[in-house]
Amino acid sequence: MLKKILAIVAMLYAAASFAAVDVNKATAAELDGIKGIGPGISTKILDERKKGSFKDWNDFVERVKGVGDGNAAKFSAEGLTVNGAVFKATATAPDSKANAKPAVATPAAAATPAAKEEKIDAKAEAKKAKAEAKAKKAEEAKAKKDAAKEPAKPAAPKEAASAPKK
Repeated sequence: MLKKILAIVAMLYAAASFAAVDVNKATAAELDGIKGIGPGISTKILDERKKGSFKDWNDFVERVKGVGDGNAAKFSAEGLTVNGAVFKATATAPDSKANAKPAVATPAAAATPAAKEEKIDAKAEAKKAKAEAKAKKAEEAKAKKDAAKEPAKPAAPKEAASAPKK
């Protein structure tokens, strides 16, 4: 009986951990549980939500500074929803407001998926190179420190000159 209860509790916990988190109802802790959302973004979300609920993803992206279409897609993939809806990328800028800016073709917006992958790969390579340089520098510093700790070796005795003195 106890095993069945524990199994049910475990399944409920697992189901709750995979449940979608609605941005209009979530606590700061629930928002922080979404991969990619940290304390800074969750605070911005909660501050904007105090002004009014988010109507849709476009409203969310417009109002929360630091969240663009790319981040919105990532957050949605991790389980974040706005009024129960998942993020769907739009090709045009939202025109719900009279002063909304028209969509402008930028190099980043016009980038193909392959170009985006290349950019991500380049960033990963740069990060890897930086980590390797840091590791090498740490090894050199350790070697230098270890060399300083070793006692000085006595100089090898000089052999007497074999040539006779005059």
